[in-house]
Amino acid sequence: MNATLSLIDLAGAIALLLWGLHMVQSGIQRAFGPNLRRFLGRTLGDRWRAFLAGLGVTAVLQSSTATGLMAASFAAGGLVDLVPALAIMLGANLGTTLIVQVLSFDIGRVAPLFVLIGVILFRKSLQSRTRDLGRVAIGLGLMLLALQLLLALITPYEDVPSLRLLMGAIATQPVIDVILAAALTWAAHSSVATVLLIASFAAKGVIPPHAAFALVLGANLGAALIPLLESSGNGDPAAKRLPVGNLLNRAIGCVLGLLLLDWVGPVIVRFEPDPARAAADFHTLFNLATAVLFLPLLEPFAWGLARLLPARAAPSDPSRPVYLDEATRETPALALAGAAREALRMADVTEAMLRGALDALDRGDRKQLAATKGLDNVLDRLNGAIKAYLTALDPDSLDEHDNRRLGEILAFITNLEHAGDIVEKGLIAIAAKRLKRGLAFSVEGQAEIRMMLERLAMNVQAAAAVFMTEDARAARQLLHEKEVFVETSALHLDVLRDMKRINAHLAAAAYPVLDNLGELLPSRHRREPAASP
Repeated sequence: MNATLSLIDLAGAIALLLWGLHMVQSGIQRAFGPNLRRFLGRTLGDRWRAFLAGLGVTAVLQSSTATGLMAASFAAGGLVDLVPALAIMLGANLGTTLIVQVLSFDIGRVAPLFVLIGVILFRKSLQSRTRDLGRVAIGLGLMLLALQLLLALITPYEDVPSLRLLMGAIATQPVIDVILAAALTWAAHSSVATVLLIASFAAKGVIPPHAAFALVLGANLGAALIPLLESSGNGDPAAKRLPVGNLLNRAIGCVLGLLLLDWVGPVIVRFEPDPARAAADFHTLFNLATAVLFLPLLEPFAWGLARLLPARAAPSDPSRPVYLDEATRETPALALAGAAREALRMADVTEAMLRGALDALDRGDRKQLAATKGLDNVLDRLNGAIKAYLTALDPDSLDEHDNRRLGEILAFITNLEHAGDIVEKGLIAIAAKRLKRGLAFSVEGQAEIRMMLERLAMNVQAAAAVFMTEDARAARQLLHEKEVFVETSALHLDVLRDMKRINAHLAAAAYPVLDNLGELLPSRHRREPAASP
C-alpha cells in the first residue's frame, strides 16, 4: 500500500512539473508569440543568424518544439531554405537547455515568491500581457515546488536495496538508459522535464553520474522524435526534411556521446562535483558540441536530405488540407497561421469556380460544367476540416487577439463556402439549363456577364489580401467595390426589367392577329399541329 501511494505521489510531482512547464510555455507564447515569430522570420538570412535566433527564441519560449514548428512553417511556405531551418533547430536545441541550467541551482526557496507574484499579476492586472507574465511566474513557482517535492519523495528510498540494485543495473547499460529516457521524453513531450527529473535523481544519489549522462543523451534523442512522429507531413516527403534532419543530428550526437562518455563523464564530474549541476552541464555541453559539429556541414547535409526526401510533384487530392498540422495545436499563433493559409486555398478554389462558370457560360462545355461543380465539394471539405481544426484548439491557450483572429478565419471560410454554393446552384445551373435548351446570350449580354464575373474573380483576390494583411485601405476599397457592384447589378436588372416590359407591350400587337386566327390559348401561344405521317 505504501509503495502504491509513493508511486502516486511521484507521478503527481512529475505531473506538477509538466504543468508548471506548460504554464511557462503557454504564457510566453501568448504574451510574445507573434513578435517572436516575426523576429525569427527576419533573421533567416544565413545559418549563423538563424542559429542565434533559434537559441534566443527557444530560451524565451522554453520549447524547442514550438521553435521547430515555426521554422517548419517558414520552410513549407518557401520563406527559408533548409540550411537556415536546420541552423534554427541547432540553436533551439541549445536554447532549451538554459532553463535546466537555471533550475539546477538551489533556488527552491523562491518558489512561493514566484507563485505569489504570479497570482498578483494574473488577478489584479487588466492587461492581457501582464496576466500572461503572471502565468509564467506561477509556472516557474510550480516547477520549483515540483522539484522540491521530487527530492523529498526520493530521499527516503535512496538507500532501499532493491532500488539500488535496479539503478545499478541501469548504470551499467548506457544504451538502455538512452532508450528509456527517449521513451520517457516522448511520453512527457518535454526534454526539459525529463532532464530535471534526471538531475533530481542524480542529486539524491539514486543514479550515478555516468548513468545520468546517458539518460540525458536519451532525453535529447526523445525530444527530436516528438515533431517527427506527430507532424502529419501532409503526404509530402519534403515536409519531413527538417524533423528528420534534426533527429539525425541528435542521433549522431548521441552515438558520439556514448562512445566518448567514459572520457567526458569523469572530466565533467571533476569540474562540477554537484551531480545535479553536472547533469545540467552535460546537457548544455552536448547540444553545444552538436551545434559546433554540424553548423559547418549543413549545406551537404541539407543536400543529402533533399535527395533522400524529394518534394512531391503535386497534391493528389485538392480537398485534402495541407497546412493543418496537428502538432501546431499547442502553439495558437502557428495553428491560426496554418488555418489562415488553408483559408487562402479556399479562396483560390472559389476564384477557380467563378472562372470555370464563366467558361461554362461562354462555351457550354459539359466537362467544364462537371469540373467546376466538383470544386464545390473541395470547398465543403476544406471548410469542414478548418472548422474541426480550429474548434479543437484549447480555449485556455487563446488570448483576446487569438480569439479575434479565430473568428475572422471562421467568418471568411464560411462566406467562401456560401459563395461556392451560389456558384454551383446558381451560375452552374444556369449554364446547364442554357446548354440543355440550346439558348444563347446576345453578344452584348455575354460581354457584360463576362465583365461582371471577371470583376467578381478579382474581388476574391482582394478579399484574400484583406484577410491576410488586415490593411484598412484595402478593406475600404473592397467595401467600396461591393457598393459599386451592387449599384451596377441593380441598374442592370432595372434595365432588363424595363426592356422585358417594353418587349411585352410590343409583342401585344401580335395578339389580335393570332386571336382572329384562333391560334391563342388562354395563357400561351398554341403550338402548330404535328404534320400527319
